[in-house]
Amino acid sequence: MADERSVGAAQGRRILVISNETATGAVLHQAIRFRARNVSGEVLVVAPALTSRLRHWMSDVDAARRAAEERLQACLARLAVAGIRARGEVGDGDPLQAIADALSVFPADEIIIATHPEERSHWLTHDLPGRARARFPQPILHIVVDVARHDEYVAPPAPTLTAS
Repeated sequence: MADERSVGAAQGRRILVISNETATGAVLHQAIRFRARNVSGEVLVVAPALTSRLRHWMSDVDAARRAAEERLQACLARLAVAGIRARGEVGDGDPLQAIADALSVFPADEIIIATHPEERSHWLTHDLPGRARARFPQPILHIVVDVARHDEYVAPPAPTLTAS
């Protein structure tokens, strides 16, 4: 009897994408298309419902969920036009928790995190890519999308320190 991993491998890789306002980035979509097409991949896009602490505390998250849903639908429509099989969901406002929640129902083989550039990114201020690499065993691809300047790139992983 085949185990779950070998069945998943026969069906293609599962790619989890975490993205906020960066969901429309061209480099992000190119990376998703490249990975999904080359391995017959299935894609889950998660758009965290971003809200302020005060709004969260007051349980006023409806606007954040609506905005996340709009970003998500735009991303999914663009992927569908490119022939990529993708589905999406609005996730927890904490992107690390959104990843954990998604992985509980979608055992991804790879995680793609799209952020704003460092000077504009709350996620990078809190080192989301590094924390995700430390917490989850899947390979993490970090893509930086600056929609305002039309500047996008794959971020190199942070250097690891080794004892000498």
